[in-house]
Amino acid sequence: MSPTRREFLNAVALGAGAMAVSCRTTRHAARQRKPNIIYILADDLGYGDLGCYGQKKVKTPNLDRLAAEGMRFTDHYSGSTVCAPSRNCLMTGEHTGHAWLRGNQRHPLRKEDVTVAELLKRAGYATGCVGKWGLGMNGTTGAPNRQGFDLFFGFVNQSRAHFYYPPHVWRNEEKVSLEGNDVKRQSGQYVHDLFTGEALEFVRDNRTGPFFLYLPYTIPHAELTVPEDSMAPYNGKFPEKRWPKDHYGGQDTPHAAFAGMVSRLDRDVGRIMELLREMGLDENTIVMFSSDNGPHKEGGADPDFFESNGPLVGIKRDLYEGGVRVPMIARWPGRISPGSVTNHVSAFWDVLPTCAELAGLAAPEGIDGISFVPTLRGRSRQRRHNYLYWEFYEQGGKQAVRRGDWKAVRLNVRRDPENPLELYNLARDIGETTNVADEYPDIVAEIAAIMNTAHTESEHYKLTTTG
Repeated sequence: MSPTRREFLNAVALGAGAMAVSCRTTRHAARQRKPNIIYILADDLGYGDLGCYGQKKVKTPNLDRLAAEGMRFTDHYSGSTVCAPSRNCLMTGEHTGHAWLRGNQRHPLRKEDVTVAELLKRAGYATGCVGKWGLGMNGTTGAPNRQGFDLFFGFVNQSRAHFYYPPHVWRNEEKVSLEGNDVKRQSGQYVHDLFTGEALEFVRDNRTGPFFLYLPYTIPHAELTVPEDSMAPYNGKFPEKRWPKDHYGGQDTPHAAFAGMVSRLDRDVGRIMELLREMGLDENTIVMFSSDNGPHKEGGADPDFFESNGPLVGIKRDLYEGGVRVPMIARWPGRISPGSVTNHVSAFWDVLPTCAELAGLAAPEGIDGISFVPTLRGRSRQRRHNYLYWEFYEQGGKQAVRRGDWKAVRLNVRRDPENPLELYNLARDIGETTNVADEYPDIVAEIAAIMNTAHTESEHYKLTTTG
């Protein structure tokens, strides 16, 4: 990161301080005009896992209502195809060609990284993160309390976030033991429920606003288990095959368990929305919902059965559409037209500048994101990306670019820098079934040039490319 971005953050703080000295009443009025922001992130929820995106087997009435009362994005993309780099992009406004994390290795965010929480905190927001962090352990520069969050409750270690009855979680940098929890027996306090309770309490505690709540739930990732009240509606509804014991335990009814997990997620989004209405915060709160990457096949999950990637091909760890195109819903009464649908092409690195504009701030210089506030407000002056870029350091190295309707993927980049690009036209072939690279050599050359220049090499990630 260039010093300019850190200087920008300091300038925000100075500006906020000057406002406080000049007039407390004016500051209070300005704070009240800023919207509360709630960003809810599911873990490994596929593009087709919600009813409003075509899901037929799992009921998601609250998220479907969120879409009906707000805006549904058809062409929104995660930061990466696995969790840590995807969340890095979300927090810092950088794509994976520039972000610090480009794989699931445990490298913490750096002191110089400026997160959306830091930005909003300096602008007068109370900031809370509840759920899965995965961007730095306690005691490192990447710990959530050192990256702009007043409150953290959940998992700092993404590996421990695979389980729903953990022995402990963290409140800020203090360990909170969960008495009676047994990971092997899958019994005790269901951690997702604790996250929801903490999120509701954060909203109550900060009802005078403005507040930013980042709620990265762990459902429906990895271990398939959910309390019986959520699984009961699906028991006996699906064909089942016992998933044998593995790293994530076993499951007699994995299909019912997965469906129940998604329904519990949906239920608790509904609880949050109801609290906003009860407290009179509804009209001054924008709620966004998305997923960190495509669906997974771990722990007995069956994306083929549920058609979790909808019309797309690929799952988690792929850079095809199914690995990175994700659901995105935004609701803000009176500002976002209910029932609206947009095909604006956007990505996780757009969230930081969007939140900055919502808070009345300019975005830091040098980031990759573009605010999509004009799209939310139904305006025609929306800036558009020249391209979206992803790189994934694992599995031999992968790159992908979306430019207009063109999508290109290059596999095994580190093993074979001259590996040819695959090219697809998403307008005609959303399922990426037909590689047309041989028919469009000029487009291939243009995108290959982007792949060669859209990334910087770092001490951890060296992705050698060639034209």
